[in-house]
Amino acid sequence: MPTVSRERLAEVFVEVADTLVDDFDLIEFLRNVTVRTTELVDVAAVGLLLADAHGQLQFMAASDERTRLLELFQLQHHDGPCLDAYLSGHPVVNADLPLATERWPTFAPHATRLGFRSVHAIPLRLRNKVIGALNRFGTHAGGLDADELTVVQALADVATIGLLQEQAVHRAEMLAEQLQGALNSRVIIEQAKGALARTHGVDVDSAFVALRSYARQRNLKLLDVARAVLVDPGSIPDLTRPRKTPPRP
Repeated sequence: MPTVSRERLAEVFVEVADTLVDDFDLIEFLRNVTVRTTELVDVAAVGLLLADAHGQLQFMAASDERTRLLELFQLQHHDGPCLDAYLSGHPVVNADLPLATERWPTFAPHATRLGFRSVHAIPLRLRNKVIGALNRFGTHAGGLDADELTVVQALADVATIGLLQEQAVHRAEMLAEQLQGALNSRVIIEQAKGALARTHGVDVDSAFVALRSYARQRNLKLLDVARAVLVDPGSIPDLTRPRKTPPRP
């Protein structure tokens, strides 16, 4: 496990907990969980899936684009560790992907081709209620040690508490409505990322960084900026105007 000071651990958990306030931005919250997990443990990538109102897992957040595509592949083929963790309510511990083709005949070879060698999936649960799963992917063989597992489990627990906080105030259907709204928001954000990537000739990860930075610098919601990219790009020219290339000598 990378050396992480207690102060840094505290900073990360305070940062994540700070999203549990007024104007709670679910997309930003889930993105933070995946990115901070990669920073705190020896992990290449992290993805997060949530169940919709019908109990079907949907992609919600990933630490990078490659992981987003891998999570979508897992959902499309109904085969993979996150699905197992969600359906069973138990973690999938330190699975060796090259040796897991019998367990996940479609997912394991695909993940291995992408350069991943290990996976650990943790259900997002509070007692008997499971609302999703957190996937940790490694690029080398071997699994989480005890300290890393403690950190990942703690972040998964924070995510679960954040998602279920509304249920403590409102009825259960309000949570389902919020999650459905977040799924709809994710579609808009993905479309905006693609539009910016095409406009500026960059990859979608870079497009997301630009989108997110623009929203943060102006204290705007990520979803509102994404919607403007699609519906009224002229209203945010600093973000949507194509960059001029210098003339050739």
